[in-house]
Amino acid sequence: MKVEFFKHNLGVTEERAALRVFRSLFLTTGKNVQEFEEGLAKYLGVKHSVGLMSCTSALHLALLAAGVKPGDEVITTPMSFVATANVILMTGATPVFVDVEPETGNIDAALIEKAITKKTKAILPVHLFGQMVDMKKILAIAKKHKLVVIEDAAHALESRRDGMRPGTNSFAACFSFYATKGITSGEGGALATNSAEVSRLIRQLRSHGITAELAQRERTGVKTYDVDVTGWKANMNNIQAALLIPQLKNVELVWKKRAAVAARYRTAFTGFLDMPKTLPKVKHGHHLFPVWVDPKKRDKVLEYLIEHSVGAVINYPPIHLFTLYRKRFGFKKGDFPIAEKIAARTISLPLYSKLKDKEVGYVIKHVLQAVQKKYAGD
Repeated sequence: MKVEFFKHNLGVTEERAALRVFRSLFLTTGKNVQEFEEGLAKYLGVKHSVGLMSCTSALHLALLAAGVKPGDEVITTPMSFVATANVILMTGATPVFVDVEPETGNIDAALIEKAITKKTKAILPVHLFGQMVDMKKILAIAKKHKLVVIEDAAHALESRRDGMRPGTNSFAACFSFYATKGITSGEGGALATNSAEVSRLIRQLRSHGITAELAQRERTGVKTYDVDVTGWKANMNNIQAALLIPQLKNVELVWKKRAAVAARYRTAFTGFLDMPKTLPKVKHGHHLFPVWVDPKKRDKVLEYLIEHSVGAVINYPPIHLFTLYRKRFGFKKGDFPIAEKIAARTISLPLYSKLKDKEVGYVIKHVLQAVQKKYAGD
């Protein structure tokens, strides 16, 4: 048996939806994108969402819309995919890392205030693995110091914590529809916000800074457009949106299937492996299921799983120890010890709705065998 790390849910419905776009006149940003944006905003309980080419695009444009510029600092976590920090560099600002909670891997809100300086402009937390950070505490800190909060919610489309969802109380939340996400268009992203002005500006920034996109001009009869800000090319197209619209209807069903797999893993591994803790009053997005193993034998355990056809990967190496960040900012081992410890121990297991019971059992069997075998020194 071979258990892939991930399988998407795209099927005949999405294929037909994309085919209708292929046979239409409009391939770029148009009615399909608008329909998806409205559906996503409704699902999230926010007033506005903007379809974009990636979560990276969403984070970058959100920082620009918030006024982040060269010389500013943005507080974030070293425990994430590198895009979280890269977008800060793209604005000319400096990422300021804060270590993470040992039980969850999320940014430790208790450490944020110590990292604030006169140059700090924003806080960029990441809802790691699908569990939201302590937004109550982070929003209170931001309010006290007059900072902007932009959420990296690439893992957290379905997530809740303390009655909040991503984007409901912050400047904006950014989502990913990359190939391994719960809903996917291969590549894709979106920004969610309750601010009409932020939404308007992001729409302008996603299309080179023009004041009216083609579909808008077609709809309103406007003949031309102006450019009064520097924009980028980051707009979602109708093909992406056509793939996403049907999946929006099944978000909760797909999430429940992932949650059931995660629960089975957690039951099987309790007492044998450490895992990130799920906190009270949290609806976990279950985007990833990491296990934490002996760092000295992590690579051997990973090799064992791969040799036995279990799709397993490492999410994530700590950002501050990448060569770019070492050379540019002088980071070194020991700077953020908790993030480094988690990174050295982590293996992410297959977690998706198409996993069959026998496949989940196969993964569990071989993870336990790998751990017991390798911990015994064999």
